[in-house]
Order: sequence, then structure tokens, then C-alpha cells
Amino acid sequence: MPAAHVFSPLGPAMHIPDGFLGLAVALVFWVITIAFVALAARKAQQDMGERQVPLMGIMAAFIFAAQMLNFPVAGGTSGHLLGGALAGIVLGPWAAILVMTAVIGTQALLFQDGGLVVLGANIFNMGIVTVFVGYGIYRLAAGRGRGVRLATAGVAAWLSVMAAAFATALELWLSGTSSLAIVLPAMLLVHALIGIGEALITVAALGFIMQVRPDLLEGEAVKAKGGVGWVIGGLALALSLVLLAPLASASPDGLERVATDMGFMGAANTQAPYALLPNYTLPWLGSTPVSTIVAGLIGAAAVAGLVYLIGRRIAGRGAASA
Repeated sequence: MPAAHVFSPLGPAMHIPDGFLGLAVALVFWVITIAFVALAARKAQQDMGERQVPLMGIMAAFIFAAQMLNFPVAGGTSGHLLGGALAGIVLGPWAAILVMTAVIGTQALLFQDGGLVVLGANIFNMGIVTVFVGYGIYRLAAGRGRGVRLATAGVAAWLSVMAAAFATALELWLSGTSSLAIVLPAMLLVHALIGIGEALITVAALGFIMQVRPDLLEGEAVKAKGGVGWVIGGLALALSLVLLAPLASASPDGLERVATDMGFMGAANTQAPYALLPNYTLPWLGSTPVSTIVAGLIGAAAVAGLVYLIGRRIAGRGAASA
């Protein structure tokens, strides 16, 4: 079985590969993550309506597609949207955690992007920490004007990236992979730049939503209003982003840059137990633009369908309980 690359120029920033974290640390974060995801499912069952389910699928497809579009930052490093803050702001924290878990899990299981042993830590860093930080800070601007809310969303998105970088650095330190005094400043410095891109994309996406469908940012309105037009349009927009994936920056992402500079890149375990669509390509098409686009379309459709099914099941249970 061919080895799957741990890091891909199309892979999301801060996906930790197997080998970077000690087994004990990885297991602890599996337990923490499972507890948060179970809590999110229970809370979402109480709060979520049927009308929110398509929005969850659209958000999952958008975040997956947007994460394929690496943008260059200083020093030959790339970054891109993590999406936790955006998901939390639009969907609320509990539904957002479920969406981010599905996205990150699909990336690991289908595309071998990030380790399987450390998947719990990756979900915690990028799918739980970012959601709570982004949502919590944005709530401070509740009831304010559009400009204040967008500015707050930008700050929330930037801080969500910094919080995820901080958590990753702590995990690397607890695992004995690198000294905290070395890895923490390095992670925060590079992700301070990546976070600017996160903030700009988040503000642009929210500005667009506020302009065309402001009710989507109000949970009760989402439950009350329907229509398939915006669902089709949202999915089409998300899938269209995949067409730009071959233009993504090929520079190493933030964690890969830090690992290389700090000298622990060799600890990465690059041997995956299987390879389905490694590096976001179809093996029989090779590393070509068409291969990347087709693999991206498969991934976006898969994660949208998965989240939709999860959302329907949770919303159905909530309705039955009510």
C-alpha cells in the first residue's frame, strides 16, 4: 500500500500527523473530544430545527472547499480558512462542532490528511476550540450594528486561529516533541499571519450572508423560513470553490513550517494504513489539476451529505422528544 503524505499543500493548517504527539496525550484528547461531541449532539437535539439542517450541509461543504485554497503568507508559508469561527457564528456552537468534526474526520479518513491516532486532538484544536472562541467573542457584539458585528467577527476569527495554535503548541510540549519556550512563540508568530486571512475570509462570508440572507444568522428565522433556491445556490458556491483548488499555494502550512524549522519534522509518521484519495488526488489520475478538482468535489459532496444525514437524525430526535 503506498504511503500517504502527512502534509499536503492542499491540507488544512495545523493538521497534526501521527508521531508528533505521545500516545497518552493523543488518548486524553480523544476522550475530551468524544465528550464534547456527545454534548454537542445532545445540545443540538434540543436547539436545532429541521430548517437548519440544509444550512449545516452547505457550511460543511463550504469549509471543506475553502480549506483547499491555501494562500501564501510571509516566509514561504501558506495558510487558509479553518472555519470554526464562521461555523460557530452562523450555526451556533453545538451544530458547528458537529460540522467541524465531520469535516476534519472526513479529511483524515478519506484523504489521509492528518493522523488517525491524533484525530481527537485535531478535532479538538480546529473544531472545538475555534468554534467556542469565535462564537463566544462574536456574541459580545449581539444587537450591535452591522459594522460592529463584522469587526467583532474578524477579531473572533483571528483569535480562534491563535487559540488553536496555542493548543497545538501545548500538545507538542506535553508530548515532549518540542520545548514550550521554542514551539509556542513559533506557532503563534506564523499563525498570527494566517489568522489575518481567516479574519478577512470570515468577514467577507458574513458580509455576504448579511446582505443576501440576514435571517440565516438568526436561529429562529432559519427554523421558520424555507425554500430550496438558497440551498442549491449555497451548494453551488461551495462546490465552485473546488475549481480554484489547483491554484492554491504549494508552500508548507504553518505547522509544517514550524516542525521543519524546529527540527521535529522527522518525527512524523508518514505511513498510513491505507490510501484512498491521498493528497486530495485520485491515484489513477495522478497529481494533476483535474485529479485535485474531482477529489475535492467528491470530498465536498461527501461531507455535505454526511452532515445533512447527521443533522436530519438529530433534528428528528429533537422533534420526537418535543
